[in-house]
Amino acid sequence: MKTYKPARITIYTSLLISLVSAVVVLVILNRNGVEWFWAYTLLTFALIFLASYRIINYALANYFYHSIRIIYRNILQLKTNPSGTIPRKIPDDRIISEINRIIIDWEKGNKEEIDHLKEMENFRKDFLGNVSHELKTPIFTIQGYIHTLIDGGIEDQEINMLYLQKAARSIDRLISIVDDLESISKLEAGEMILENRTFDLNELIADVMESLELRAKEQNINIFFEPGKAAHNFVYADKERIRQVLVNLLVNSIKYGKLNGVTRVNIEDLGDYVTVDVSDNGIGIEKHHLARLFERFYRVDKSRSREQGGTGLGLAIVKHILEAHHQKISVDSTPGEGTTFTFTLKKSI
Repeated sequence: MKTYKPARITIYTSLLISLVSAVVVLVILNRNGVEWFWAYTLLTFALIFLASYRIINYALANYFYHSIRIIYRNILQLKTNPSGTIPRKIPDDRIISEINRIIIDWEKGNKEEIDHLKEMENFRKDFLGNVSHELKTPIFTIQGYIHTLIDGGIEDQEINMLYLQKAARSIDRLISIVDDLESISKLEAGEMILENRTFDLNELIADVMESLELRAKEQNINIFFEPGKAAHNFVYADKERIRQVLVNLLVNSIKYGKLNGVTRVNIEDLGDYVTVDVSDNGIGIEKHHLARLFERFYRVDKSRSREQGGTGLGLAIVKHILEAHHQKISVDSTPGEGTTFTFTLKKSI
């Protein structure tokens, strides 16, 4: 935006007023046949120019730009400068363009903030809908079994214990969902304290794989561990939280693996860090799902996921645990060929 200096504005305005006034005086004097009308016209022009220049200059300096500076200070106080002081001297000829720039930047920032709030509102609605759906499923299941038992099923020896066991499994699922929600809330709020220490990652991976061996055999999945060149890989992290990460990733790999499929855990030394790959040759994930894979309750295959009994929070917890360690996780997948999750951990010094 083009701006003019105050002195130039004052001169242009004074000249215009003086010129108009001089022309009016000239016409009047000429019609009345006054001698020396040119001299009187020039004198009128000069006097009006000086008077208007003084008045306009005073008005601009003491009222207009003073008011503009108050507006400028208030804008800074609201937007960028809580102390309310002007951080640097802005010349009068630049103050309007500076205000214009601040307002444009402010508008842009507000638009981005509004867009973000709308996105968060949509996310909140989706989240509440997903939580409601996930909780209703086991609750209604428990309700159905309990009412059946109350209505006389408790006397039927063939179904009473079976229904109680099924209700107990639904309660366990309900507790798992609540526990995972609590964990995720603490992680997001930064309330979960990590108990970092040095431990052997190779040993932890072997321990986790051993604990999941029976589950893998049930799915006919073969699990292999490739520790790399080092016999030991010592890292500095919260051991139990990293165990949780590995369990979630391996359980996912087993759930969605192919019959007689393979899951591999590989470690690679990158100097100050190690990378851990958990890969399989399972069903894979379509590309459009990858960006949302770590969202709470997001499921690629909703029906199959619920059949497998997951809470839908495992990968979200994995992401938050690694972010709490200031590390990241990525995923690469090809439908029909398999999926690889990769994360990093800091090596122990």
